[in-house]
Amino acid sequence: MNEFSLRNMSILITGGGSGIGLGAAKYFLELGAKVTICGRRESKIKAATDSLGSNVLGLVGDVTVGSDRERLVEAAVRHGKGLDVLINNAANMYRGAITELDESELSDIFNSNVVAAMMLSGLCVPHLEKKKGSILFVGSVHNRRAFPGASPYAATKAAVQSLTQVLAAELGAKKIRVNCVVPGAVFTEINQRAGLFDDATAMARLQGMAGMHVLGRIGTEREIAEAMSYLICAKWTTGAIVDVDGGLGLGLTDD
Repeated sequence: MNEFSLRNMSILITGGGSGIGLGAAKYFLELGAKVTICGRRESKIKAATDSLGSNVLGLVGDVTVGSDRERLVEAAVRHGKGLDVLINNAANMYRGAITELDESELSDIFNSNVVAAMMLSGLCVPHLEKKKGSILFVGSVHNRRAFPGASPYAATKAAVQSLTQVLAAELGAKKIRVNCVVPGAVFTEINQRAGLFDDATAMARLQGMAGMHVLGRIGTEREIAEAMSYLICAKWTTGAIVDVDGGLGLGLTDD
Protein backbone atom coordinates (compact mmCIF):
# COMPACT_ATOMS: atom_id res chain seq x y z
CA MET A 1 0.00 0.00 0.00
CA ASN A 2 1.26 3.49 -0.86
CA GLU A 3 2.47 5.42 2.19
CA PHE A 4 -0.10 8.15 1.55
CA SER A 5 -3.01 5.92 0.57
CA LEU A 6 -6.39 6.38 2.23
CA ARG A 7 -7.56 2.93 1.12
CA ASN A 8 -10.06 1.41 3.55
CA MET A 9 -9.69 4.28 6.00
CA SER A 10 -12.90 5.21 7.80
CA ILE A 11 -13.38 8.99 7.66
CA LEU A 12 -16.20 11.00 9.25
CA ILE A 13 -16.84 14.48 7.83
CA THR A 14 -19.29 16.90 9.41
CA GLY A 15 -20.91 19.43 7.11
CA GLY A 16 -20.37 17.03 4.24
CA GLY A 17 -23.32 17.98 2.06
CA SER A 18 -21.69 20.94 0.32
CA GLY A 19 -18.55 23.02 -0.03
CA ILE A 20 -15.26 21.87 1.44
CA GLY A 21 -16.87 18.89 3.21
CA LEU A 22 -18.38 17.55 0.02
CA GLY A 23 -15.20 18.18 -1.95
CA ALA A 24 -13.17 16.33 0.68
CA ALA A 25 -15.58 13.39 0.66
CA LYS A 26 -15.29 13.07 -3.11
CA TYR A 27 -11.48 13.21 -3.03
CA PHE A 28 -11.13 10.73 -0.18
CA LEU A 29 -13.46 8.28 -1.90
CA GLU A 30 -11.30 8.48 -5.01
CA LEU A 31 -8.35 7.49 -2.80
CA GLY A 32 -10.18 4.42 -1.52
CA ALA A 33 -11.60 5.61 1.80
CA LYS A 34 -14.95 4.70 3.33
CA VAL A 35 -16.58 8.02 4.15
CA THR A 36 -19.46 9.05 6.38
CA ILE A 37 -20.90 12.54 5.86
CA CYS A 38 -23.54 14.40 7.80
CA GLY A 39 -25.46 17.64 7.56
CA ARG A 40 -28.72 19.23 8.61
CA ARG A 41 -30.23 19.59 5.13
CA GLU A 42 -31.77 16.35 3.92
CA SER A 43 -31.82 17.42 0.27
CA LYS A 44 -28.09 18.19 0.29
CA ILE A 45 -27.13 14.93 2.00
CA LYS A 46 -29.29 12.90 -0.38
CA ALA A 47 -27.85 14.63 -3.45
CA ALA A 48 -24.31 14.13 -2.15
CA THR A 49 -24.73 10.43 -1.37
CA ASP A 50 -26.44 9.82 -4.71
CA SER A 51 -23.48 11.34 -6.53
CA LEU A 52 -20.65 9.79 -4.51
CA GLY A 53 -21.24 6.04 -4.79
CA SER A 54 -21.50 3.05 -2.50
CA ASN A 55 -18.55 3.76 -0.21
CA VAL A 56 -20.24 6.81 1.29
CA LEU A 57 -22.84 6.87 4.04
CA GLY A 58 -24.92 10.03 4.37
CA LEU A 59 -26.78 10.94 7.54
CA VAL A 60 -29.08 13.85 8.29
CA GLY A 61 -28.22 15.24 11.70
CA ASP A 62 -27.28 18.31 13.72
CA VAL A 63 -23.88 18.20 15.43
CA THR A 64 -25.13 20.59 18.12
CA VAL A 65 -27.54 17.86 19.33
CA GLY A 66 -26.03 15.24 21.62
CA SER A 67 -28.19 12.34 20.45
CA ASP A 68 -27.37 13.15 16.82
CA ARG A 69 -23.65 13.14 17.59
CA GLU A 70 -23.91 9.73 19.22
CA ARG A 71 -25.90 8.35 16.29
CA LEU A 72 -23.38 9.78 13.83
CA VAL A 73 -20.35 8.22 15.52
CA GLU A 74 -22.06 4.83 15.86
CA ALA A 75 -23.03 4.83 12.18
CA ALA A 76 -19.56 5.89 11.01
CA VAL A 77 -17.93 3.12 13.04
CA ARG A 78 -20.31 0.54 11.56
CA HIS A 79 -19.88 1.83 8.02
CA GLY A 80 -16.09 1.99 8.16
CA LYS A 81 -15.46 -0.91 10.56
CA GLY A 82 -13.91 1.51 13.01
CA LEU A 83 -12.88 5.15 12.73
CA ASP A 84 -9.56 6.50 11.46
CA VAL A 85 -10.30 10.20 10.98
CA LEU A 86 -12.73 12.84 12.22
CA ILE A 87 -12.95 16.04 10.20
CA ASN A 88 -14.72 18.82 12.11
CA ASN A 89 -15.84 20.83 9.10
CA ALA A 90 -19.41 21.89 9.98
CA ALA A 91 -19.69 25.61 10.71
CA ASN A 92 -22.08 28.52 10.53
CA MET A 93 -21.55 32.23 9.84
CA TYR A 94 -22.70 35.20 11.90
CA ARG A 95 -21.58 38.75 11.13
CA GLY A 96 -22.23 42.13 12.68
CA ALA A 97 -20.70 45.23 14.22
CA ILE A 98 -19.50 44.68 17.79
CA THR A 99 -22.04 47.31 18.95
CA GLU A 100 -24.93 45.40 17.41
CA LEU A 101 -24.30 41.73 18.21
CA ASP A 102 -27.12 39.57 19.50
CA GLU A 103 -26.07 37.45 22.48
CA SER A 104 -28.23 34.50 21.46
CA GLU A 105 -26.83 34.48 17.92
CA LEU A 106 -23.32 34.73 19.34
CA SER A 107 -23.93 31.75 21.62
CA ASP A 108 -25.35 29.77 18.71
CA ILE A 109 -22.29 30.23 16.49
CA PHE A 110 -19.92 29.25 19.28
CA ASN A 111 -22.08 26.20 19.95
CA SER A 112 -22.07 25.10 16.31
CA ASN A 113 -18.48 25.99 15.41
CA VAL A 114 -16.65 25.17 18.64
CA VAL A 115 -18.66 23.38 21.34
CA ALA A 116 -20.19 20.78 19.02
CA ALA A 117 -16.79 19.98 17.51
CA MET A 118 -15.29 19.54 20.97
CA MET A 119 -18.06 17.23 22.10
CA LEU A 120 -17.93 15.17 18.89
CA SER A 121 -14.15 14.88 19.16
CA GLY A 122 -14.52 13.52 22.68
CA LEU A 123 -16.98 10.87 21.51
CA CYS A 124 -14.59 9.79 18.77
CA VAL A 125 -11.49 9.44 20.96
CA PRO A 126 -12.01 5.77 21.98
CA HIS A 127 -12.45 4.75 18.34
CA LEU A 128 -9.58 6.88 17.04
CA GLU A 129 -7.27 5.51 19.72
CA LYS A 130 -7.81 1.97 18.43
CA LYS A 131 -6.69 3.04 14.94
CA LYS A 132 -4.01 5.56 16.01
CA GLY A 133 -6.04 7.99 13.97
CA SER A 134 -6.42 11.73 13.73
CA ILE A 135 -8.71 14.72 14.11
CA LEU A 136 -8.76 17.58 11.64
CA PHE A 137 -10.21 21.00 12.33
CA VAL A 138 -10.96 23.63 9.68
CA GLY A 139 -9.73 27.09 10.60
CA SER A 140 -10.09 30.29 8.61
CA VAL A 141 -8.06 33.02 6.96
CA HIS A 142 -10.15 35.35 9.12
CA ASN A 143 -7.40 34.75 11.68
CA ARG A 144 -4.75 35.84 9.18
CA ARG A 145 -6.55 38.87 7.73
CA ALA A 146 -8.91 41.19 9.62
CA PHE A 147 -12.36 41.53 8.03
CA PRO A 148 -14.45 44.17 9.90
CA GLY A 149 -17.84 42.84 10.97
CA ALA A 150 -16.66 39.23 11.10
CA SER A 151 -15.62 39.14 14.76
CA PRO A 152 -18.06 36.34 15.77
CA TYR A 153 -16.89 33.94 13.06
CA ALA A 154 -13.22 34.89 13.46
CA ALA A 155 -13.42 34.31 17.21
CA THR A 156 -14.81 30.80 16.74
CA LYS A 157 -12.07 29.95 14.27
CA ALA A 158 -9.40 31.32 16.60
CA ALA A 159 -10.81 28.96 19.24
CA VAL A 160 -10.62 26.04 16.80
CA GLN A 161 -6.99 26.76 16.00
CA SER A 162 -6.11 26.93 19.69
CA LEU A 163 -8.00 23.69 20.30
CA THR A 164 -5.88 22.01 17.63
CA GLN A 165 -2.71 22.54 19.61
CA VAL A 166 -4.15 21.85 23.06
CA LEU A 167 -5.81 18.61 21.93
CA ALA A 168 -2.68 17.55 20.06
CA ALA A 169 -0.82 17.76 23.38
CA GLU A 170 -3.67 16.10 25.29
CA LEU A 171 -4.21 13.19 22.91
CA GLY A 172 -0.64 12.50 21.88
CA ALA A 173 -0.25 9.82 24.53
CA LYS A 174 -3.15 7.99 22.89
CA LYS A 175 -1.34 8.25 19.53
CA ILE A 176 -4.13 10.46 18.15
CA ARG A 177 -2.85 13.32 16.01
CA VAL A 178 -4.73 16.65 15.82
CA ASN A 179 -4.16 19.16 13.02
CA CYS A 180 -5.90 22.05 11.30
CA VAL A 181 -6.14 23.42 7.76
CA VAL A 182 -6.69 27.14 7.19
CA PRO A 183 -8.38 27.70 3.81
CA GLY A 184 -8.26 30.91 1.83
CA ALA A 185 -11.15 32.02 -0.37
CA VAL A 186 -13.03 28.90 -1.51
CA PHE A 187 -16.63 28.87 -2.71
CA THR A 188 -18.91 27.30 -0.11
CA GLU A 189 -22.49 27.94 1.00
CA ILE A 190 -21.74 29.29 4.48
CA ASN A 191 -22.70 32.89 3.67
CA GLN A 192 -25.76 31.85 1.71
CA ARG A 193 -27.03 29.69 4.59
CA ALA A 194 -26.65 32.71 6.84
CA GLY A 195 -28.81 34.75 4.46
CA LEU A 196 -26.00 37.18 3.63
CA PHE A 197 -25.69 36.59 -0.12
CA ASP A 198 -27.12 34.54 -2.96
CA ASP A 199 -24.83 32.18 -4.91
CA ALA A 200 -24.00 34.69 -7.64
CA THR A 201 -23.17 37.48 -5.21
CA ALA A 202 -21.10 35.15 -3.04
CA MET A 203 -19.06 33.98 -6.02
CA ALA A 204 -18.57 37.52 -7.32
CA ARG A 205 -17.39 38.59 -3.87
CA LEU A 206 -14.87 35.75 -3.75
CA GLN A 207 -13.62 36.41 -7.26
CA GLY A 208 -13.12 40.00 -6.24
CA MET A 209 -10.65 38.73 -3.66
CA ALA A 210 -8.57 36.80 -6.23
CA GLY A 211 -5.94 39.53 -6.46
CA MET A 212 -5.41 39.45 -2.68
CA HIS A 213 -4.01 35.92 -3.08
CA VAL A 214 -0.32 35.71 -3.97
CA LEU A 215 -1.18 33.03 -6.55
CA GLY A 216 -3.77 35.31 -8.16
CA ARG A 217 -6.90 33.18 -7.80
CA ILE A 218 -9.31 31.69 -5.32
CA GLY A 219 -8.97 28.03 -4.36
CA THR A 220 -11.01 24.88 -4.83
CA GLU A 221 -12.46 22.32 -2.45
CA ARG A 222 -10.14 19.69 -3.93
CA GLU A 223 -7.06 21.74 -3.09
CA ILE A 224 -8.14 21.88 0.55
CA ALA A 225 -8.81 18.13 0.48
CA GLU A 226 -5.30 17.47 -0.85
CA ALA A 227 -3.83 19.19 2.20
CA MET A 228 -6.19 17.27 4.46
CA SER A 229 -5.06 13.98 2.95
CA TYR A 230 -1.43 14.86 3.69
CA LEU A 231 -2.23 15.61 7.33
CA ILE A 232 -4.21 12.38 7.62
CA CYS A 233 -1.19 10.38 6.46
CA ALA A 234 1.65 12.39 8.00
CA LYS A 235 2.35 10.16 11.00
CA TRP A 236 4.79 12.52 12.74
CA THR A 237 2.74 15.69 12.32
CA THR A 238 0.47 16.89 15.11
CA GLY A 239 -0.56 20.28 16.40
CA ALA A 240 0.07 21.75 12.94
CA ILE A 241 -1.96 24.65 11.60
CA VAL A 242 -1.44 24.57 7.85
CA ASP A 243 -2.37 27.55 5.65
CA VAL A 244 -3.85 26.40 2.35
CA ASP A 245 -4.79 29.84 1.11
CA GLY A 246 -2.92 30.69 -2.09
CA GLY A 247 -0.96 33.24 -0.06
CA LEU A 248 -3.99 35.28 1.05
CA GLY A 249 -2.74 35.38 4.63
CA LEU A 250 0.53 36.99 3.57
CA GLY A 251 -1.19 40.37 3.19
CA LEU A 252 -0.18 41.08 -0.40
CA THR A 253 -0.04 44.79 -1.27
CA ASP A 254 0.47 46.67 -4.52
CA ASP A 255 3.76 48.24 -3.39
